This record gives sequence, structure tokens and C-alpha cells, in this order.
Amino acid sequence: MRTEPDLIDLAASLKARGEPFALATVVRTVSATAAKAGAKAIILPDGTVSEGWIGGGCARAAVLAAARDAIADGRARLVSVLPKDLFAEREFQQGEEREGVRFARNMCPSQGTMDIFIEPMLPPPSLVVLGASPVAVALADIAPRFGYHVTVCAPPEDQRLFAEPDQRIEGYALPATQEGHRFIIVSTQGRGDEAALTAALSAEADHIAFVGSRRKVAALREKILAAGMPAEQFDRLKGPAGLDLGAVTPEEIALTILAELLAVRRQYRQAAGR
Repeated sequence: MRTEPDLIDLAASLKARGEPFALATVVRTVSATAAKAGAKAIILPDGTVSEGWIGGGCARAAVLAAARDAIADGRARLVSVLPKDLFAEREFQQGEEREGVRFARNMCPSQGTMDIFIEPMLPPPSLVVLGASPVAVALADIAPRFGYHVTVCAPPEDQRLFAEPDQRIEGYALPATQEGHRFIIVSTQGRGDEAALTAALSAEADHIAFVGSRRKVAALREKILAAGMPAEQFDRLKGPAGLDLGAVTPEEIALTILAELLAVRRQYRQAAGR
């Protein structure tokens, strides 16, 4: 079993590699329990304990289930494992949540109480910007302040317009799949619109949007469908990108796009938490 410094090093390593996990910490115990306050464990998305220890089978199933849920929806949880008499007295159901606490029954002979805090550790959401328009440059500049990992896809001669993205791709050949949440914004402003849109719509993403008018989107749809793309694949596209807030400058438009992405992300989280 690793020591706490080892767990911290492992957690830092997982975060650096962009791998999701949950950190479970025992925050309170009452009566006899195998684990004591401060015990920690790192739990992977498949529900396995990578390292650490938070007690035996008395709390294990409830904690692993809560960790899987936390990784799925990004919400922290408090799990309270109660002795069976107290659990029955309060008329709880296994896995029931009340006021933000999930309750589970302790079937071990110790019959103690344990409270375990489950904290999801997720990679930052990925924002892929295709194109080198003023809106694309403004978006790539602002997005890191909102926690995004930014990838810029643009021709080699335009890469100099972007100061410090996390990743650069020359052209529009972005990977078709990627771990975690990915949002794609196409802002080519007439330079490679069809190529960029085709690449974007061929990739997996939580949200794909185009910076341009509805008329422009309609014209591009006709061309791209004529080239063989199925209509349902194109119709994943949101265009124009961003919320309609009357934005005028590139920076204002970039903020409307980020506001829309925030709304999309919150909707996903709420749906996952149901």
C-alpha cells in the first residue's frame, strides 16, 4: 500500500496524463471501523482502486459506485455508511441521497459509521479551434482562462497569430476521437470553410459550431452534402456559433461562444446527474 505522499504523486501523474479518476477520503468515523479519518484511495473510472485504502468490504461497494458516478457527471459526493440498525431506524434505502449525502448500510460486524468524501478529478475540457480568423484568435486567447485545453488547427503560415495554445495542428486533420469532453469551433472566415467543416463534422465532439451567418451555413450544407456527407452528420452543426447577445467585436463574439459552451456543459452535467 502506498503512503500518502505516494498517492499525491500518483494523482499528479494521472492528472498530467489527462486520465480521469476519483479521490476518496475518509472524513469521519464513529465507533469501530477499519479505516480512520484521513485514509485515502484513488479510484479509476471502471471502479477499481488503483492505490490506497479506505476500509474493507463494509464501505467498498458504496464508495466505488459513488466514485463511478462522480467521474461520470463531475459532481463531488459525500457517502455515509451507517450501521444497519441506524440505517433501518431512519428508513433509508440503499444508495438513497438526501441533502447531498448518499447513504449505505454497513453490514460488517464492526457496525461503525464512516463518512467518505468522493472528489472527481477530470481532465480539462478540450476546445478545438479551426481557422485563423480574428474570432478564432480571440477565442484561443480567452478560453484558457475558463479552464479549456486549447488546440489550434490552422495553416502553417497562420500559426504565428496564436500566442500559446496547448497544442497546434497544421491544417485541419484533427483526431477523429479523443478522451474526455471536446468542443469544436470552426472560424475560418472564408479560408478553407468546407475542408474545416468536413474535418470537424467527421470527429466526435460534444458540440460543433460554425462562426458565420445562417445563410453561409445553408450554402455550405448544400456543398458538403453534395460531396457525400449524410444530412444527419452535417446537422450536428450549430450555426451561427454563440449566444445571440448582440456581439460585434471578435472578443465579444468569442465570449458569446464561451457562454454557449458553458450552457452546453451544464446541461450535460445535469443530465448525467439525473
